[in-house]
Amino acid sequence: MTLRFLTGGESHGEQLTVILDGIPAGLKVREEDLLVDLRRRQGGHGRGGRQAIERDAAHIVSGVRGGLTLGSPITLEIQNRDWENWHQVMAVSEAEVKRKPITRVRPGHADLAGMLKYGADDARDVLERASARETAARVAAGSVVKLLLGEFSIAVRSYTRAIGGVDARIPVPIDWEVVEASPVRCPDPDAASAMVAAIDAARAQGDTLGGAFTVVASSIPAGLGSFRQWDTRLDGLLAQAVMSIPSCKAVSIGDGVEAAGLPGSQVHDVPDFEDGRLRHRSNRAGGVTGGVTDGEEVVVHGFLKPISTMLKPLDTVDLKTREPARAHYERSDICVVPAGGVIGEAMVALVLAGALLEKFGGDSMPELHRNVESYLQAVRA
Repeated sequence: MTLRFLTGGESHGEQLTVILDGIPAGLKVREEDLLVDLRRRQGGHGRGGRQAIERDAAHIVSGVRGGLTLGSPITLEIQNRDWENWHQVMAVSEAEVKRKPITRVRPGHADLAGMLKYGADDARDVLERASARETAARVAAGSVVKLLLGEFSIAVRSYTRAIGGVDARIPVPIDWEVVEASPVRCPDPDAASAMVAAIDAARAQGDTLGGAFTVVASSIPAGLGSFRQWDTRLDGLLAQAVMSIPSCKAVSIGDGVEAAGLPGSQVHDVPDFEDGRLRHRSNRAGGVTGGVTDGEEVVVHGFLKPISTMLKPLDTVDLKTREPARAHYERSDICVVPAGGVIGEAMVALVLAGALLEKFGGDSMPELHRNVESYLQAVRA
């Protein structure tokens, strides 16, 4: 079985739509189940005025009947409340649309590359789809697959590990209640306070900040993914999924970056039996070895550049006049790292759910449960 999803919609269009295909029949899904992560995505210190306008909620249009999935494609819609202010600018009809072309492209944004690619003379035609607003649809889809993973006690969580020049000290174990109570979703209270101060300072200077988040998936069975081809390796799929998040410029799995500077004797995870159960003494590989899950927590780090829309715009050129100019300003955030972690959860969950369904199959939840349990009994033996 193949799990796949497609999103549609523009940042200031009427709505976002996501179609999620491949969820087995019989999974309990309610609209209120999808609210939590959508609200978490909108939060975090450093977010801009758009979040005060939107109250994201996913409306289930198809694929669910009586609270249970049917096995058919699930369609979710998220209304853009800001559409009321943009319905003329973003009108579908040629007779109704009002254009004010944007030609002062923003450095670091998709404006210039997109205009060159599609032959556009207005950056609005590019930035509306390139906007991170699209990730609300991904988070909605991720919320559905989290319900699926939860059937097998798999949890996918995230935390902020760095913002600007502030790095957190990550406690072991992580207190997830502390993370969710933090204004920047950081498990280190002292670092969290410093991160808030750094964001406030950047706002005062008309600047933006990037940083890093970590996604942790627990209770992952060994054997998801494959090394048979380059595009079946789970670490590659995870990297592509997280890298696709707007502003993400690097991905690391486990101690990937740190391991590059260490000898092998300090890197590789030694297997051992603990109370009769096969485990590893460490998890520097981040739960993926040879493109296959090894039974440990899957740990993925995403690194976000500072977003490219700034209160004090950078120098650029005007593509119409070909003269130097100041970049266009579009209402935006100061820091999106806390929200980036929530989006990262969705992307990691979608990849893991896809790998789970690919390995175990099953058109219904009872069938999937039987297949998973049979495999786990064999592995434990």
